[in-house]
Amino acid sequence: MPRDSELRRESIVQMATNGLANVDELSAHFGVTASTIRRDLAQLERSGALARTYGGAMALVAHPESSLRQRVGEQFEAKRAIARWAASRIGAGETVLLDAGTTTGALAHELHSVPALTVVTTGMTALQELAVSDTVTVECLGGVLRPRSLGFIGPLAEAALERRTFDRVFLGADGVTAQEGICEADIRQTRLKELMARRSDRVYLLAHGAKIGRRPFHAWAPMPSQWTLVTDLSAREADLEPFRDRGVTVVVADADGVAVPARGEAGRTDRRQAAEPAEQVD
Repeated sequence: MPRDSELRRESIVQMATNGLANVDELSAHFGVTASTIRRDLAQLERSGALARTYGGAMALVAHPESSLRQRVGEQFEAKRAIARWAASRIGAGETVLLDAGTTTGALAHELHSVPALTVVTTGMTALQELAVSDTVTVECLGGVLRPRSLGFIGPLAEAALERRTFDRVFLGADGVTAQEGICEADIRQTRLKELMARRSDRVYLLAHGAKIGRRPFHAWAPMPSQWTLVTDLSAREADLEPFRDRGVTVVVADADGVAVPARGEAGRTDRRQAAEPAEQVD
């Protein structure tokens, strides 16, 4: 039987494949001292299992980025729940900005019948979803197509953003944390998302539970001071609390796209979560 230390080191390597492994976080997770974690990291580095960084460690092999086509069928019900809630925020005559991605694509699917709606997007998925709509005006920001995400990026997209504002902005992510913001594989993606988030006072990040607190890559987009995280019932309360603590509005949508109360202490309802669903659509 492997010793506890060996099992812990195996776990540390696995955690490092999902992003940076921080000494303090690992110490708290395993219930051991920071010195013990540093010894583990030193041994793992000597064995070639990972690379030491300031304050932690990271995997030697980058976390593989799946293509958009691979992600289309993943977490389908969760994405649909999130999309239904997000669609309920959008009213006739609005101009909204949709990021590239499968969850924003699911949102586009819900918008076919919204009258006099203008959808501006950076993603092929939203373009394809709304191409046959008779009521929605569809615009593409342009730029260079990134094949892996089927999203447009680069200076042309950024220049187009500088000349527009929106009633609402809906972003996607490969991962999101309360401290760093949006995590993506490509720094050009995070640069564009950061600019997108500046173009409206109402910014929503659509991310199913498996993405909350996840750090699969090392490119980040900071979020504005006020924004809304929209997720599904698979999200753990422990993972959502850091967002609430930083003043982020958190919405958890059920299968029908209805926001549910925070599942915390003795039926506690979080005021920041409850505020967003009460918004009146113009």
